[in-house]
Amino acid sequence: MKTGFLLLFLGYLALLAGVGVAFSRKMRGLEDFFLASRKLSAPMLFFTVCASWIGASSVLVTTDQAFRSGLRALWLIGLPAVLTTLIFGLLLAGPIHRLPGLTLADLAEVRYGRAFRHLAALLIVWYMVLFAASQLVAVGSFLELFLGRSYFFCLAAGAAVVLLVITLGGFFIVAFTDRLHLILLLSGLIGLFVWLMGASSPAAVLESASRPGREGILNLFSGWGESALVVLSFVPAWLVSPVIWQRIQAARSARSARRGLLASSAAFLLVYALIVASGMLFLPLYGEARPAHPLLAEAVVGHLPGVLAGLLFVAVIAAILSTLDTAVNAGAFLLTRDVLREFFRNASGRREVVLGRAATLLIGGLAFLVATRFQSILKTLGLASEIMTEGLFIPGLAMLFMKRKLPLAGLLSLALGGGFSLAGFASASGLLSLRLPPWPHSVPWGLGLGLAGFILGAALEALKRGMAHRRSGGSRVY
Repeated sequence: MKTGFLLLFLGYLALLAGVGVAFSRKMRGLEDFFLASRKLSAPMLFFTVCASWIGASSVLVTTDQAFRSGLRALWLIGLPAVLTTLIFGLLLAGPIHRLPGLTLADLAEVRYGRAFRHLAALLIVWYMVLFAASQLVAVGSFLELFLGRSYFFCLAAGAAVVLLVITLGGFFIVAFTDRLHLILLLSGLIGLFVWLMGASSPAAVLESASRPGREGILNLFSGWGESALVVLSFVPAWLVSPVIWQRIQAARSARSARRGLLASSAAFLLVYALIVASGMLFLPLYGEARPAHPLLAEAVVGHLPGVLAGLLFVAVIAAILSTLDTAVNAGAFLLTRDVLREFFRNASGRREVVLGRAATLLIGGLAFLVATRFQSILKTLGLASEIMTEGLFIPGLAMLFMKRKLPLAGLLSLALGGGFSLAGFASASGLLSLRLPPWPHSVPWGLGLGLAGFILGAALEALKRGMAHRRSGGSRVY
């Protein structure tokens, strides 16, 4: 175990815990705990969107993918993130900020009824559990190399720290520390890129790309079929994800939300290009070797000089924890508002904060259990996105623009698409033996089922209204 890395890790966690204690005094109600009292400015929203998005998949998985397949890695998280934030900033920020309710499920009840609300809330909570689990997998796999302890121990350590911090400070600390996380991450990535340009070079990358087995790494559209499926999985899921909705609703105004989101989109394009370029610059250093641990972890241990190694270590931890605390906090928000308050109707003020903290611990505990079963960051994130894309994208996007209640359309879409995604999770986890296509090849099937369910439900609703109209018309004749 590297003592220096352990001390850095403990010092960083102590800083976060101290900030959490300071913010715990501001928690007077549910809106304080989960929406930071709706006071986020455009710069603050920019920081929290960027920091919550650029997490384990962005830093660890994208770097590894760029090392293996080159420019194609941009399609993994980077370009879907740019596209999603552009859609939010240009089209959806205003309608979402004007919503009278606090959550997706509030609007879902208005459009589809109470039964849909509860089912949608449970599905979204499960999505947030899997999203948090993907970040915990990153914590375990990254720290394992540095602390010299088992994956399970590192997993437990990361989960315990995040739960302690956000249980104390809620969304206030998530938004506050996101600035620190993003600054650390950008500093580490820029320092890594500068060092790689000295230790490697674009010419050396071109020479490595000419070797057998490396064909296509300079082609952005290599393997476009699977890249398209990844985009189809991630973009619809993120458009109805409570993570960005929560931030838009926490903004001071719709204008602040739009400005923060459009700035985030531009930043994503630059940051992901930097990450992919760094991953490709590792090619001449490792050659045909396939690191057993995440590439950045092995680089910190075996290649980088001391100060840069320490900075990048803290930067990667910051990236993982910023996304992890976001996932747990957003999931707890949904669980508190749409499930726990059904059982504790008289809770208000400080009692609501207690409920929020209990929900935070529950979400974190479930994510920890999932992370013990899956040890692939990308696979866990893919299964999470599949739930939202197949179960909620169609009814979720439709309800922003609908003017009429369509309970059957929502329920059938959720049942068919969401049921398929849950069956896919059961198959991938080995709970059930089902011959279903793996992610991302399963996404068109589930999305198609969700769309078919919505169309069928809408047709049945129209038929039902037509029959009711004919009966009422007949009664007026007589």
